Amino acid sequence: MTTILVTGGTGTLGRCVTERLRTDGHEVRVLSRHTQPYAVDLRVGGSGLDAALAGVETVVHCASSPRGGDEEAADHLIAAARRAGVGHLVYISIVGVDRVPLGYYRTKLAVERRIEESGLAWTVLRTTQFHDLVLSVLGGLAKSPVLPVPAGVPDQPVEVGEVADRLAELALDAPAGRVPDMGGPEVRSLDSLAHAYLHATGRRRAVARVPLFGGVYRAARAGGLLAPEHAVGKTTFEEYLGRRFGR
Repeated sequence: MTTILVTGGTGTLGRCVTERLRTDGHEVRVLSRHTQPYAVDLRVGGSGLDAALAGVETVVHCASSPRGGDEEAADHLIAAARRAGVGHLVYISIVGVDRVPLGYYRTKLAVERRIEESGLAWTVLRTTQFHDLVLSVLGGLAKSPVLPVPAGVPDQPVEVGEVADRLAELALDAPAGRVPDMGGPEVRSLDSLAHAYLHATGRRRAVARVPLFGGVYRAARAGGLLAPEHAVGKTTFEEYLGRRFGR
């Protein structure tokens, strides 16, 4: 039986990865800031991290925050994994971290580089945006009478459970370096996703396609968030919404 540590194991993705691995009979330790017995803030590190990694063969690193600290967290995790003799570090990243000049994406790319240069055996998977994130963004935008979306920006949302299945599979395989990206089944315009959201929730809003400016917008319009050649996801956004809202 493999002992696996999942960082961010109480988050949207980490929780699903943990469930998959435990269902397959593996011992899984969940590391997060507030969950015992492995309550550790990776940005700080410390003896609690060493205790969490003792006897662990594989780490699935899902912990991440757009508010900052990912690079420091990676440094602490890598150092502790070396001390513990961890044999495999699996990291979840995002399609476009090397193409879209967003601060959070630059951080994710920097973490990838740290892992590649860590001396540990590693696997990195990049995926497109999760359905859950698209839903959260659209829900926030729909609070106004008009739902604005960036004009001309395509997206390719993917089901988080399918990503969890892939991460669990990678965790149990041999280290593979950078593996092929994983994208959702459809490339969609943001306004079409917005209309699907409004239909599923029964909300009445006009959808406004708003042109924006800057490098992030240009890169997103140019397809920087997409992986059309790796459209391996199965669940469409409408199917996801149907499960969430029963429409």
